[in-house]
Formats: sequence, structure tokens, C-alpha cells
Amino acid sequence: MSETNEGDDDLEEIRERKREELLSEDGNGGGGTTDEPIHIDGADHLESVLAEHDVVLADFYADWCGPCKMLAPTIEEIAAEEDTTVVKIDIDANQDLAQRFGVRGVPTVHLFRDGDPAQEWVGVKEKGTYVSAIRAA
Repeated sequence: MSETNEGDDDLEEIRERKREELLSEDGNGGGGTTDEPIHIDGADHLESVLAEHDVVLADFYADWCGPCKMLAPTIEEIAAEEDTTVVKIDIDANQDLAQRFGVRGVPTVHLFRDGDPAQEWVGVKEKGTYVSAIRAA
């Protein structure tokens, strides 16, 4: 009988770990900002993140894009340091989102305020450019 109880305890521990993983994947369980960029998986995911967070910085990128790779550390620093939510949107996996937001070149970065696009930059910009806009939003 003790084997059954141990199995139940193990199962509960696995469930708790999985619950924590899922909460961290969807943007800190819906509260506050995250210290790492959230990788967007489809329009519904983006809509839910925009609905949950007041200010969102969105990096539209492609894995094959050299300038995108140069910008990635800056985007990660902003996610860790600023009071905003940062998302990364792979334009190859999310072509509908790239088209919807008029992405014609990568990297393209959008700043959303209350779910609406507020500002856009195409190409690599200085970190201060994004930070100033975030703080003013």
C-alpha cells in the first residue's frame, strides 16, 4: 500500500512541476512582466499577451536574419531590465502576423500600448531608442 502512496506523491510532484512550466511559458502566469522574451505561437497567443499586459515590445524576427541575431541580446536585456513584456515573433512560423502588422523587413520591432500598435522600427536600433519609447508609453 505504501507504493501506491509514493506513486501518488510522485504524480502530484510531476503535476506541480508541469503547472509551473506552463505558467512560466505563457508569460508569468498572466501577471506582471517577464524577465525573458515570450515566444509567440500564433495570433491567439499574441492577442492574449496583448490583452494581459499594458505595454508590449514585439520583435518580429527570422532565424536566418543576421541583423535579427545582432538585435537579440538587446531584446533580451530589455526584457530583463525594463518594466514591460517583450515578445518574439518568428515571421516564418507566423506569416499571418507578419502580414497583419505590415512587416516587410526584419528585424521589425513594434511597441504596443493597451493592445494597439504605438510605434514601429525597422532594422537594428540602439537600445536607448526602445527603452525611451517604453518608458514614455
